[in-house]
Amino acid sequence: MSVIQFNHVSKRYPGGYQGLHDLSLDVAESEMLFITGHSGAGKSTLLKLIAVMERPTSGTLTVNGQNLGRMSADMIPFVRRNLGLVFQDQKLLYDRSVFDNVLLPLQVCGQSPRDAAKRARAALDKVGLTGRDKSNPIALSGGEQQRLCIARAIVNRPAILIADEPTANLDGHTAGEVMDIFKSFHKVGVTVLIATHDNSLVPRYASRAIHLDRGKLIGA
Repeated sequence: MSVIQFNHVSKRYPGGYQGLHDLSLDVAESEMLFITGHSGAGKSTLLKLIAVMERPTSGTLTVNGQNLGRMSADMIPFVRRNLGLVFQDQKLLYDRSVFDNVLLPLQVCGQSPRDAAKRARAALDKVGLTGRDKSNPIALSGGEQQRLCIARAIVNRPAILIADEPTANLDGHTAGEVMDIFKSFHKVGVTVLIATHDNSLVPRYASRAIHLDRGKLIGA
């Protein structure tokens, strides 16, 4: 069963830059998909379209049967509650503790304080940050900060987890630890999409990989 469907989707930016060109792709439920390609190939654009951070210029994109291109702005927050997002430009809040960074999405959704606290602690435990809840994010290592971003992304228990270059700037050992976290979510049925330029990760972690080149799908 497909949970994400791109049907001849193109994305053109102001000035004429073509982020994606006539892309058709189905992502199955509980699949772990890697999106590979050079810098500027369209990997981030593809993920941002799923997260409704961008809209298609043409074609149809559906997530769980919902047409994202025709969705009203007031519906976007409800769609994102089913998505866990780990993007490079999503900054941690350094005026809040590790625990409060993870708690924030639940507070926004109106979760009761008791349930929100329980779920935040469970998310931190899942990514191996138990005991660091009172720390400030700036005191964490690069790998720990990435784990914190993942905890914040999964605290809502999303069915789809999206990550853009989650191992960038991490050493090989730490990158492997972060990827093991994503794999653990895939094993319990979460659909995982990861954009990466590191092709060495694909054989070990991906159930399928696609390759983009200048906005075009080259291999699937």
